[in-house]
Amino acid sequence: MAAGALSSLGLASSLPASPSPAPIPSPGWRRGLDDQRIADLGDGRFLNPVLSGDRPDPAILKDGEDYYLTFSSFESYPGLLIWHSRDLVNWQPRKPALTRNIGSVWAVSLEKHKGRYFLYIPVKASPQNDIYVIWADHIDGPWSDPVPLGLHKHIDPCHAVGEDGSRWLFLSGGDRVRLSDDGLRVTGEVEHVYDPWRYPDEWDVEGFSPEGPKIHHIGQWFYMITAVGGTAGPPTGHMVIAARSRSIHGPWEQHPGNPLVRTTDIREAWWSRGHASLVEAPDGSWWSLYHGFENGYWTLGRQCLLDPVEFTPDGWFRMTGGDLSAPIAKPGGGEALPHGMALSDDFGTLALGTKWSFFRPDPDESSRARVADNTLFLKGKGLAPSTGSPLLVIAGDTSYRFECDIEIAPGGTAGLVLFYDDKLYAGLGFDAERFVTHQYGIERGRPTNPHGRRMRIRVTNREHIVSFHTSGDGGKTWLKFDRGMEVSGYHHNVRGGFLMLRPGLYAAGPGEAKFRDFRFTALAD
Repeated sequence: MAAGALSSLGLASSLPASPSPAPIPSPGWRRGLDDQRIADLGDGRFLNPVLSGDRPDPAILKDGEDYYLTFSSFESYPGLLIWHSRDLVNWQPRKPALTRNIGSVWAVSLEKHKGRYFLYIPVKASPQNDIYVIWADHIDGPWSDPVPLGLHKHIDPCHAVGEDGSRWLFLSGGDRVRLSDDGLRVTGEVEHVYDPWRYPDEWDVEGFSPEGPKIHHIGQWFYMITAVGGTAGPPTGHMVIAARSRSIHGPWEQHPGNPLVRTTDIREAWWSRGHASLVEAPDGSWWSLYHGFENGYWTLGRQCLLDPVEFTPDGWFRMTGGDLSAPIAKPGGGEALPHGMALSDDFGTLALGTKWSFFRPDPDESSRARVADNTLFLKGKGLAPSTGSPLLVIAGDTSYRFECDIEIAPGGTAGLVLFYDDKLYAGLGFDAERFVTHQYGIERGRPTNPHGRRMRIRVTNREHIVSFHTSGDGGKTWLKFDRGMEVSGYHHNVRGGFLMLRPGLYAAGPGEAKFRDFRFTALAD
């Protein structure tokens, strides 16, 4: 979306303009699996994002020569997919850590303590919110059953170990609570220990919202990095601030350069940057991982960004990547693993929790899906995507196409969707006699279906302009469906929820729908 278009909506006028902002460069990403963009340019440089698509609230763990990373998974299950890297730029998926639906999963803390891995998981749930902990002796699991900690008023935990060996969870709002030695329960009351730096009143933000504390013990200092300004809303809102202390117990001194990261102009490549961590690269250099929205693409969610860090002689640090619109020299050392994950699927296996996830599933949701003979059999549920827990993938490109061969059971309905949540989605489905058009999260037109109970459907999303094609002969010939859509408003600032617009498939009504040969292709500009 161009700055002029945003100005017509009354947004640009509320943002401070830089004297001479650098133009956003033409995308220069390399292309990988399914032609998806990858950050590593192959010449010693990378171009953000390092992980595209919805990768919010990155939680990074350095474990010897290995790096593990996971993100908020919200209503998607299996959730908390663990990613693995050895150079901080190229990432491979491992396995999901959370399989039981305990609520909407927000920003987690991924830690290793005395040889054991821990995930501290805040959830929004009914009848009350909580923070859970799970643990494993191997990063691939098996992970323990979630244990509730009884912390109902906080989000965004960060595990930290003091200079005296004590274990703590630092929490949103500048609070903390003591943990037991095994890390599986709290042993005291929540206490307030830090008042975050506050931005000038005239800045346009979503709200103060101090959250996402990250504690790093480096040298003689404990550093606390915090996000303020709100996660979305105005592109200038979210920002990174820091403080330090000689002790885990404080007092905390504010960084003189706060904020360390902030979008200041609507023409920048990345908006609402925040929720940062520090991590040491294989060559001993320091880097920061945080998230941000791509300019004009709230629909892609918050993507994972990598920013070089420089420590200064006074013991402070700063981010040096600017607005992250240009290529950056890669961290030194380490091994470049093959990056990413193909989204196309021949359904030879059922890739639940890596490629596919259910939206807000019931406890027995996984029993709906099975594969055999390169076919996904998906039992119908509900009457539409809103009640049917669709199966979804995370797309990370601004334009893409996906298609699938679909065969419905007698009386059933199935199709392809672009799904934000159960109140906001778009797509095309069909029964034996008629199509069903999904738009704005409701079912609209139902023109005649000329193909019967089996057809191939193609969805093209080119920079928010969506078109549909259908084929009755397996994709040899295509008919363009007479209904197009524009989906740039299918995002958090319209609907809330902090999610992204995900491609996927659904089955409703009786019987099992059959899905074959799911193909995803990113469309390069």
